[in-house]
Amino acid sequence: QVHMVESGGGLVQPGGSLRLSCAASGGIVSINAMGWYRQAPGKQRELVAIVDSDGRTNYADSVKGRFTISRDNAKNTVYLQMNSLKAEDTAVFYCNGHGVVTTSGYYGMDYWGKGTLVTVSS
Repeated sequence: QVHMVESGGGLVQPGGSLRLSCAASGGIVSINAMGWYRQAPGKQRELVAIVDSDGRTNYADSVKGRFTISRDNAKNTVYLQMNSLKAEDTAVFYCNGHGVVTTSGYYGMDYWGKGTLVTVSS
């Protein structure tokens, strides 16, 4: 049973920084891609950043130059370093894992965390 657990959300002032972490568990052998999505009040969930098993990354235009995604395969953990935060970044951030190999087999589906709230306000 695969689980994704986020941590690191909180309240920060505009221009500040925050680092999110997400650890996957459940007999994990490998994960093809890991990413971060976010959903602001009244809006659809959107892709923020993604990193594949080869370290290739992709970012939403709105966060390029401010956010950095990375992963530690030994820990089955993905990170999101957020700098120069803006009020419009306020949202619930969700961790995603796609294409997971566990000790029980391969699962070509998406796994989601419960989300962590990031609030940017003065």
